[in-house]
Amino acid sequence: MAEDKMYPMTEEGKEKLQTELEDLKTVQRPKVIERIKIARSYGDLSENSEYESAKDEQSMLETRISTVERMLQYAQIIDNDGTDKDEISVGKKVTFKELPDEDPEEYTIVGAAEADPMAGKISNDSPIAKGLLGHRVGENVTFPTPGGDMTVEVLKVE
Repeated sequence: MAEDKMYPMTEEGKEKLQTELEDLKTVQRPKVIERIKIARSYGDLSENSEYESAKDEQSMLETRISTVERMLQYAQIIDNDGTDKDEISVGKKVTFKELPDEDPEEYTIVGAAEADPMAGKISNDSPIAKGLLGHRVGENVTFPTPGGDMTVEVLKVE
């Protein structure tokens, strides 16, 4: 299977993934291996729930390691040097308010790999980010969302 999907991310996001990968390989993996070793010592593996649980955890861990490695291999670091200061692009923080009279909201638009809405980081693939990308401070923008069309005023881009 040819893998050609790029993962846009900030330098900070890439560093966070590298730290996670290091932890997964050097801390989490040895812990799971030790759990499997201990569970095996209990005897009959066909009725050993500790062994099954540890093997399931190992499977999830190895899947996450593979995913993070792929994301790092195909990481595309976001570079905003070619965009105007007041233009919304991936990697920038945008403040907007929903019209007519909602409170301002602030989000940083990041690649899907580092999206965390609770921390104010939304994916560039989200409806809000897609609607805002390329617009500038002072513009009113209308875009579709799953809850219906949304109109916002762009207040600030950093």
